[in-house]
Amino acid sequence: MEHITLLLGIVIVTALVFDFTNGFHDTANAMATTISTGALKPKVAVAMSAVLNLVGAFLSVEVANTISKGLVDESGIQPEVIFAALVGAILWNLLTWLVGLPSSSSHALMGGLVGATIASAGTGAVHGDVLVGKVLLPAVAAPIVAGIAAMLATRLSYRLSKNADAKATAKGYRAGQIASAGLVSLAHGTNDAQKTMGIITLALIAGGAIAPDADPPVWVILSAGLAIALGTYLGGWRIIRTMGKGLTDLQPQQGFAAQTSAATVILASSHIGFSLSTTHSVSGSVMGAGLGRKGGVVRWSTATRMFVAWGLTLPAAALVGAGAEWVTGLGDWGTALVAVFLIASSAAIWRISRREVVDATNVNETEEPAGVVTTAIAAVTPPPAGSITDDLTATIPAPAETAANPSAPSAMA
Repeated sequence: MEHITLLLGIVIVTALVFDFTNGFHDTANAMATTISTGALKPKVAVAMSAVLNLVGAFLSVEVANTISKGLVDESGIQPEVIFAALVGAILWNLLTWLVGLPSSSSHALMGGLVGATIASAGTGAVHGDVLVGKVLLPAVAAPIVAGIAAMLATRLSYRLSKNADAKATAKGYRAGQIASAGLVSLAHGTNDAQKTMGIITLALIAGGAIAPDADPPVWVILSAGLAIALGTYLGGWRIIRTMGKGLTDLQPQQGFAAQTSAATVILASSHIGFSLSTTHSVSGSVMGAGLGRKGGVVRWSTATRMFVAWGLTLPAAALVGAGAEWVTGLGDWGTALVAVFLIASSAAIWRISRREVVDATNVNETEEPAGVVTTAIAAVTPPPAGSITDDLTATIPAPAETAANPSAPSAMA
């Protein structure tokens, strides 16, 4: 193993902590729809996702190279800068997890790195073309592309199964959901685990432990894969609840369409080295699947809060990263102060989260209340076939009931 100094060791451990938070923060991306439709039990779902995240970490290093070699000027970066960037990313992940909002761990990491780099070496140390072309543009395009694909796939799925037995169709799509959820987990490991690999590799380059153009060492790939897998297994139940129940109500056909569309977008992006947000992709596909079913609606109150979090992720993490970099620049005691602040803030967020525990036993119990727009759309949506007959039947009393209660209203009244 390369020569690791104490500071470099602290940076690597902090990077793996971020990778762990990335795992439980983004478990919802792969498994929220599978859990909400009942295709898999919650614990089984997160265990399967954890294993496939680990496997996905070994499939490619293109995204890792985008971060370690493309986003910032590595020659002007010191390990303290990377430590400060990770502080901003971790705190944003924990805050959004606390309130159950599916925000982008990827953009939190990018924002923290950009903010800390600017504070340390100025704006010239950030490669703007890479930031725009491989981070910002995919952030906008991914949810749109995944959403449109999921909406079309949902409509096609319902059309193909129109005359099929409903129970058999649901069972088949649940099996398809399990396969597509596995594909999303694999894609998540291929994309998100690599971001931590890239950060650790950048730290090793900055600390002089490996050559400037080196690929991530095997031990970096393995440790990043294990950290994200462990975080995934623990499950970010708060965000799973929002993704699975808060955005829309999904049926197995919709869940299958959403996950397949998202996985396709994520894998294609990983192949070409885009540092894509899996959260953006999966959220877009879930909303697209919600709109693709006749009578389906999206809870835009929840979606709006999520969009706001997306917009704040980069600048908020950048500000925290820049502030942490300024403090670490004061010397070793400054770095220690930032570390204590990170630990104390994380512990405080954890204690607050214990006031209302969300776990595998109650993740599907409480649904997000519908907003005004959702209620209005549902009110004017034609009811499914058979529901009118059911309603009329419910208003007509049975003969025995009428005889027993002559005052009971009749259908003609």
